[in-house]
Amino acid sequence: MRDELTRLGVRELRTSDEVDEVLGAGGDTLVVVNSVCGCAARNARPAVAIAMRHEVQPDRVVTVFAGQDVEATARARQYLTGVRPSSPSIALLSGGELQFMLERHQIEGREAHQIADDVTQAYDEFCATN
Repeated sequence: MRDELTRLGVRELRTSDEVDEVLGAGGDTLVVVNSVCGCAARNARPAVAIAMRHEVQPDRVVTVFAGQDVEATARARQYLTGVRPSSPSIALLSGGELQFMLERHQIEGREAHQIADDVTQAYDEFCATN
């Protein structure tokens, strides 16, 4: 489950210090809150793989693993202001500020390509000016 993302080049953040280092660095960062649930396997992780082929990309794509890397996940969620904790979820931050978020209820029951379309539209809107 971890390897599905790290094989794509997604950086895994396993401590709160790593989260602060990356999310505090500025630029655009896609944050994937990974999980063991079926909708992460069927929908979220495949959607990230599709979105990584899009022409416009954020500066970084990172992941934390809910339920396994508790400290890192809790710290990442502090950057996801205004939304409840959700696993899986996919968020785009620009300069450490939340710009776009797909929560579990927006991932469950949807096809990976539909989710990837939402993500790449966010890339086009928030990352295209970089």
